[in-house]
Amino acid sequence: MGEEKQVFIGDTTLRDGEQTAGVVFSAREKISIAKHLDAMGVHELECGIPAMGEEERNSIRALVDLGLSARLITWNRALIPDIEASIACGIKAVDISLSVSDIMIENKINKSRDWVKEQLKRALGFAKDKGLYVCVGGEDASRADTDFLIELMQIARDNGAERFRFCDTLGILDPFAMFEKVARLTAAVPEIEVEVHTHNDLGLATANALAGVRGGARYISTTVNGLGERAGNAALEEVVMALKVACGIDVGIDTRRFHAVSRLVGRASNREVPAWKAVVGERVFSHESGLHADGVLKDPRNYEGFPPEAVGLTRHIVAGKHSGTNGIVESYRQIGIPISREEAQELMAKVRSTAQRIKGPLAPKDLLKLHQGTSISLAA
Repeated sequence: MGEEKQVFIGDTTLRDGEQTAGVVFSAREKISIAKHLDAMGVHELECGIPAMGEEERNSIRALVDLGLSARLITWNRALIPDIEASIACGIKAVDISLSVSDIMIENKINKSRDWVKEQLKRALGFAKDKGLYVCVGGEDASRADTDFLIELMQIARDNGAERFRFCDTLGILDPFAMFEKVARLTAAVPEIEVEVHTHNDLGLATANALAGVRGGARYISTTVNGLGERAGNAALEEVVMALKVACGIDVGIDTRRFHAVSRLVGRASNREVPAWKAVVGERVFSHESGLHADGVLKDPRNYEGFPPEAVGLTRHIVAGKHSGTNGIVESYRQIGIPISREEAQELMAKVRSTAQRIKGPLAPKDLLKLHQGTSISLAA
């Protein structure tokens, strides 16, 4: 993947993220999330579904009134009333979604491929007549016939759409299949941009997003913390850092803000962010093993692919069963108690046995008690 490839992030926390079972954002929370994402440089925010009702439309209008730098886009069925509802909110960009796999065409909407093509022409024509930026969303594209997808992309191109959204709606693709499918689509219809929208049912959403980019996609759909239906979507923080660290692609987003926006969305969604969550978990820069802790203390690059400050986090040296001398010295330094290597060696056996007994790392109060020669109880 070349470093000059421009990739855009379209975050759908406010739409697909809120579709997580049991998640509801208040209007104030939506505004706060949008402001955070905009401030960090996210390119596009999918901000809701106007056809849901007046309350949803009011929250979208409030976002429009913020005058954000990010493009605001709404999700719509390929129905003219849906698009009209988006226009009434002051929206200038729409995603027009159609089911594109035979299984959904036949068993969900009870229509035909020809109906899908005609509905696309009708809805897209209306949207373009109104001067809208249009992304055509292919629901269940990962299970659709590729030749049919190419035909739909050609219709989208010929009728003025700017983008086609390839949705792995059920999260069933592997990265190799994603690459092959997207590469074929981008080669067949190079005049229209491709977006990949990936779900995490097999734990492959981020990997599939990167594979889509390698296949030629220039847009990636994400959500903060990977929030989304069922197992969630590709996580914004994972995608952006993976592009930067693994692929050499900097999308221009201020990653130092990841920790803050992750906590904000975690609170708003009542979905606590796990301490070991990739990229933004509070403890993903924790080191206990003697060799690892020693290596990090000598040069963090020995065991960290990127510094914790890059995502708004801090490093922790943990005192526990696997601690070595230097790690114990650092653990005490972190709580304001300087000790020598000799003292650390004397304490090491106590630290290890205590960790074994309490089945976990030692808290600052535990370290203090050991230093003072006080015994530690399990209830402490």
